[in-house]
Amino acid sequence: MKERKFVLILGDGMADEPLDELGGQTPLEYAQTPNMDRIAREGCCGLLRTIPPGCEAGSDIANLSILGYDPRKYYTGRGPLEAASMGIDLAETEMAYRCNLVTIRDGTMTDFSAGHITSAEGAALLSDLQKVISPVRIFPGVSYRNVLVLPDAKGAKTVPPHDIVGQEIDRYLPDGKDAKVLRSCIEASGRVFDHHPVNSARISRGLAPATHIWPWSGGKTPALTPFAEKYGISGGMISAVDLLRGIGRCARMEVINVPGATGYLDTDYQAKARYALDALRYLDFVYVHVEAPDEAGHLGSLVEKVRAIERVDAMIGTILDGCSACIAVLPDHPTPLRIRTHSPDPVPFAILGGRKDGCKSFCEREAADGSSGVLEGTQFMPLFLTGTPG
Repeated sequence: MKERKFVLILGDGMADEPLDELGGQTPLEYAQTPNMDRIAREGCCGLLRTIPPGCEAGSDIANLSILGYDPRKYYTGRGPLEAASMGIDLAETEMAYRCNLVTIRDGTMTDFSAGHITSAEGAALLSDLQKVISPVRIFPGVSYRNVLVLPDAKGAKTVPPHDIVGQEIDRYLPDGKDAKVLRSCIEASGRVFDHHPVNSARISRGLAPATHIWPWSGGKTPALTPFAEKYGISGGMISAVDLLRGIGRCARMEVINVPGATGYLDTDYQAKARYALDALRYLDFVYVHVEAPDEAGHLGSLVEKVRAIERVDAMIGTILDGCSACIAVLPDHPTPLRIRTHSPDPVPFAILGGRKDGCKSFCEREAADGSSGVLEGTQFMPLFLTGTPG
């Protein structure tokens, strides 16, 4: 296996449902994806159940599964994974929570990303918030994605803000042992952000203000078996998203920085391809994550989702032309436009470099007829690396 190279391309949230406006096709079926289709035609296909029963349909759960780390054993929360990406060391008594900048109007969650606020704007808001919430620590991240660290933490039941867009927040506020301090931080952010110069400037430009923070998915640092120890090969992670970068760091993979990678619709797809090809010169395995299809799904934008899928396909074309590695393509979970959030349904996958199924294209329907059938998430890496599911 050491003599072979492997590239896994993860189009976050690419899978979807058949849509009337597409004549009953899914966005994957409708989009022009000659490179994904080639992988499906010349390789093997199947469906992958990335969300184990009882687990939330999150990218954290799904990507851990795909990498072969059973979430039921290793998952502690999304927050500590993102903290790891940011180089935040947690004490044994601390918990890290993912902390969105959000827009709440009249008690209703109207935007889970505060209009995709810029990183600089978010940092300015959080700098002023930090002054009034000590000893709680808050760390600015990319755009609306940040990390909040609680001392002497016990845990809380929380809800992702992208799951409650358009709903009143009262019944979704944090509950449990850490609820009091988390709620106090949310309330403090409302006071600090109200009429803040950053928000005043955004409103004057017709943009959504960041009215509050929203902490969710807290936990302590997970103890993942190092990737090289688990599989006997070296691995690298390419992603603009702290969550994936954090998983990579916790698994002792090389986290590769790509200029122009934004974690949004405007990311530099071709730069990711070039950096992946360069990494294959010294690594055995490269995981290339693209967030854009998921963001389009959360926005409910069919046009942007199809565009993102086609740009992922063009990126794959560059990788196919530039190497002879075994290549896999798949989403981590569906992000159906109808519901604008994640679903736990199995996702299609295709692997080029082993047996051939004869599937006509890469999509949900074709993959269901693939020779691999329906696999559990943790079976994927053994199948990809050895040709036999674990």
